[in-house]
Amino acid sequence: MAFVLSLLMALVLVSYGPGGSLGCDLSPNHVLVGRKNLRLMGQMRRLSPRLCLQDRKDFAFPQEMVEGGQLHEAQAISVLHELLQQSFSLFHTERSSAAWDTTLLEQLLTGLHQQLDDLDACLGLLTGEEDSALGRTGPTLAVKRYFQGIHVYLKEKGYSDCAWEIVRLEIMKSLSSSTSLQERLRMMDGDLNSP
Repeated sequence: MAFVLSLLMALVLVSYGPGGSLGCDLSPNHVLVGRKNLRLMGQMRRLSPRLCLQDRKDFAFPQEMVEGGQLHEAQAISVLHELLQQSFSLFHTERSSAAWDTTLLEQLLTGLHQQLDDLDACLGLLTGEEDSALGRTGPTLAVKRYFQGIHVYLKEKGYSDCAWEIVRLEIMKSLSSSTSLQERLRMMDGDLNSP
């Protein structure tokens, strides 16, 4: 969890930092959509997590990837995009559709897609070799491996209701950290006029 907070703090700094050296101008509704996504994930709960204690798992987000150093801006945007893209892909499956309330799931997917569109504009500003290498190295690759572990876990658990509940809680933690950090940094940056 500490890695997720460190990673998301770096990502938020890039997205909302003063001046935005990449010229990345996320939609003013980006944080609001993130909060809505978090509320939707909370509403998607179908089981008490207490019933699923035997299915808990540490998904081992690779904390060592950011300890002792910082992500550069392009890498941070790429990692945030990958996190949202993998979350979208995870919940945009036939098995996921069977596990969740369809209306809530569709609303979540719409919100994640909207956030991805915001970040796509930022990624479009990246050019050259750096852009093509971002998805294959360091933290971005670590996010991909992290989600591969989640997919393996779901398969091993037979896509059970408890397995989906554990995964929902895991993804919810990441979205919660991201939203909280984005809000705090916007306030620190003096951007009080934005929603």
